[in-house]
Amino acid sequence: MSRTLRDDLGHAVDLPDGGVCRVVSLVPSLTEAVAATSPGALVGATEWCTHPADLDVTRVRGTKNPDRTAIVDLRPDLVIANKEENRELDVVRLREAGIAVWVTDIETVPQALASMRRLLVEACVWPEPAWLTEAESLWSGDVPAPHARVIVPIWRDPWMVVGHPTFTADLLARLGLEVVTASVDGRYPHVDLEQLDAAGADLVLLPDEPYVFSATDGPEAFSRTTTRLVNGRLITWYGPSLVEARSAIDI
Repeated sequence: MSRTLRDDLGHAVDLPDGGVCRVVSLVPSLTEAVAATSPGALVGATEWCTHPADLDVTRVRGTKNPDRTAIVDLRPDLVIANKEENRELDVVRLREAGIAVWVTDIETVPQALASMRRLLVEACVWPEPAWLTEAESLWSGDVPAPHARVIVPIWRDPWMVVGHPTFTADLLARLGLEVVTASVDGRYPHVDLEQLDAAGADLVLLPDEPYVFSATDGPEAFSRTTTRLVNGRLITWYGPSLVEARSAIDI
């Protein structure tokens, strides 16, 4: 027997009536969410899935080039993916191979929490995880007025930054930080370094992913704007990291 629910993109997904027992995750943040909710269910993940640190499952290459044959061989009840992080082609090919794929679409913190609840509790039929309940409590409430303007690069040479609408921009807004892009539109626009440095931001936040900014790679590029290294997971991942992010990002 099976049930049919619709994922974040409205695609009908057939799911085992008794709940999901075998999961392959193609998204690091979703991998962490599954591992923290029902660790025994996770049978496959990408090479980029680094949390939890002791994760011991079959690796199926990367988010953009998953090994579809290996995924099929794992016989998952469900593969979980994300509209932004994974290729539509891989989702289509897996579905053509008879694999159920659930795609998330997340651009805000409320969307992340609602999406995680639908995936983990409704689709997978797992008990509500404590981390989700805590995250919902921590992130409830209105978006405050900003007290600082920040730039968040995600790549250099060429420089790319977080724009709008994105999960990271919404999360930071809920901490009172307005993401600015030197007036260049787009979700992740390319912006000239001189424009960024002259944009009048209070701070440049340099995460360690997807580009690995470090003390010797990134801060030296900005002569006008103060920089700070930040944990990329805490501003780009949704799932258990949301509990930690609320108190760890203090700006």
